[in-house]
Amino acid sequence: MKKLCVILTMAMMLTGLAACSNAGAESAATDTVAATQSVEKESAAESTATESTAETESTEPTVVRMNISSEPDSLDPWQSAASDTSAIFDNVFEGLMSYNSEGEIVPGLAESCDISEDGLTYTFKLRENVTFHNGQPFTSKDAVYSYNHLAGLDGEEAVSSKFAGVESVEAPDDYTFVIHMKEASASFLALTIADVLPEGYEDQATSPIGTGPYKFVEYVPGQRVVFEKKNDYYNEEKMGQIDRVEVYIMTDASAIVSAMMSDQLDLANVSVENAQILGDDFDIYNSPQNMVQIFALNNTYEPLSNVKVRQAINYAVNKQEIIQGVFDGYATELYSNFSPVMSVYYNDELSDVYTTDIEKAKSLMEEAGYADGFDLVIKVPGNYQAHVDTAQILMAQLSQININVSIETIEWATWLEDVYANANYQGTVIGFTGKLDPNDVLVRFKSTYAKNFTKYNNPEYDALIDAAAVEMDDEKRIEMYKECQKIITEDAVGVYICDPNLTMAAKKELKGYTFYPVTFHDFTKLYYEK
Repeated sequence: MKKLCVILTMAMMLTGLAACSNAGAESAATDTVAATQSVEKESAAESTATESTAETESTEPTVVRMNISSEPDSLDPWQSAASDTSAIFDNVFEGLMSYNSEGEIVPGLAESCDISEDGLTYTFKLRENVTFHNGQPFTSKDAVYSYNHLAGLDGEEAVSSKFAGVESVEAPDDYTFVIHMKEASASFLALTIADVLPEGYEDQATSPIGTGPYKFVEYVPGQRVVFEKKNDYYNEEKMGQIDRVEVYIMTDASAIVSAMMSDQLDLANVSVENAQILGDDFDIYNSPQNMVQIFALNNTYEPLSNVKVRQAINYAVNKQEIIQGVFDGYATELYSNFSPVMSVYYNDELSDVYTTDIEKAKSLMEEAGYADGFDLVIKVPGNYQAHVDTAQILMAQLSQININVSIETIEWATWLEDVYANANYQGTVIGFTGKLDPNDVLVRFKSTYAKNFTKYNNPEYDALIDAAAVEMDDEKRIEMYKECQKIITEDAVGVYICDPNLTMAAKKELKGYTFYPVTFHDFTKLYYEK
């Protein structure tokens, strides 16, 4: 007997979604950035007259102008690793399955999925009325093409090691797609939100094509990315209400506030301080974002390869000082690489593992043979002011245990290359974005994971996370992931600082901004209220 899997609850609930006039926190920890850019007002005239609000028609195309803090790292979704990029391009691309604002896995390009009793066969019934933005109809051949690439079944390097468990794929007909697994995986359905691309199309990096409710129009490096509504989108319930969205690449906080006040931006990610400056003239939306700001340590750098040194650093760091000084209190203190937004899997018994204790930190440094300290370079992406500010506080805190910190601010592209790809660093401050499945959060510390830039290596941890990935008993799986959190906390892989709140400012007449447990600016929810 098969299990019909139309909606899978991931047990992730966002907390505290609120609209207020003075709350906020800098969106400090998406994997994002960019160059400061002033916004010039532009007229939007690419679309014909459509709805300007949920209920009222207008003869003029509606436009929303917003900001992000980093350049797209790639327009090709299979090559992109930056959260700011996926946050806007998830309006362009879709997967077999999708997710909602509660973190539930819901139908996407597939209207349903049957999973065999042994968990080895996934049969997707595909929607029949879908077209790509170039007019090409979506069929099972596109799913076969995409999963052959994602899993490396076409003889080329796999797009992602996460699909290593796929043994083969097949398409019995145009609207049936079947995935055969090497072994059962409790995490696999969540992976099928991966973007499906059109077979044979090779220009994704310059002119991306998807099936989503918004189409890519243009990208001007250092300035903006532009999207327009797909008028013949197949899902009327998710049809966009805004005709054109212009996303400006901006990092300077003062410029963002000025652009909001001068009517050059309609929606912006702002800091706590600037939310207060904007005040009652704008709606301010504030929510935890299921992200982990981490002071990541290269576990292969000689002083940091000693667990006692890493533990000493954890005892020396005062997280509340960072939360108050950088985020004005609008952040949740963390103890592992999990936010309590992931309530089911979150290990709530780790808060006392490290409490600020300078004498304990000094004692551990002495035991490790580093009583006189050492030099430590923290590389920080300069477009994230909150990470830079956090590094400044860390510099002062670590000086108390004779660690001489210097801060090197680098471009986002350089950070992705040096730190994320090649682990060419000693310490860094960055935000790990939220994921829909706990395995995706914790696999970052598996020794064989390609992007394990902390270079943490613990066979016990590897074995446990591998076992959790295939454990089909929910209760056992939850306990395994809680144990994984305990291991990486006690081993002090890095310092897990906080989950900074995301704060968005919007014009009073612009409604509908919706928070998700992953970084996503959902254009389809936005509308103007007259």
